[in-house]
Amino acid sequence: MAILLSSANRAVIKRWNDLLSGQHPLEQASSLGELQRRCAGRKFDLILLHRPLADTAAFSQLRRLTPLSKFFLLSDLPNEEEGIAFLKLGIAGYGNTYISPARLAEAVRIIAAGGVWLGQKVIQQLILETASRAKEQATPDDDQKFAGLTRMERKVAERVARGQSNLEIAADLDITERTVKAHLTSVYEKTKTGSRLNLALLINRRSAAS
Repeated sequence: MAILLSSANRAVIKRWNDLLSGQHPLEQASSLGELQRRCAGRKFDLILLHRPLADTAAFSQLRRLTPLSKFFLLSDLPNEEEGIAFLKLGIAGYGNTYISPARLAEAVRIIAAGGVWLGQKVIQQLILETASRAKEQATPDDDQKFAGLTRMERKVAERVARGQSNLEIAADLDITERTVKAHLTSVYEKTKTGSRLNLALLINRRSAAS
């Protein structure tokens, strides 16, 4: 998987390079102009983009230059509004510039596999947005997926749809966070949703239709 590291900050480039070196072919771009030229010249599987290098307009142009590349946006001060704004423009991941080595490796693996990697706060904000805008009609298939859940799994799923974190759900239901994770694994499998956001969409569709 060819990865392009893009930042005007040499220390940031060096950090990302040190964390990913030896795992994937890496190239670098230290300015927006250089990044645009590289994107126009070849296809990268993944582009780590430092937020100070591009605003939403510049990012939209980059997407047009290389529509098949996946972008992982890293911000020095990540926040929900910024993450959601760029997510709507097509990023596949959003996190902190100084993300830990383990989480960076996890994010790259998930994005490479076709998933989306987001911080918990961004996911919670998206879930709350889907709840307030839920207008899609529930289908019989949605009801069938939900019917297979146990009573406790339903409680956990409903709290996910409210935007609660695993820790908050554990405190609310007086169970351990590990138990919450176990229930969620079962819920994802039974509902064929695979993520908090997809699960929330399923539940919010049913709630809006009732």
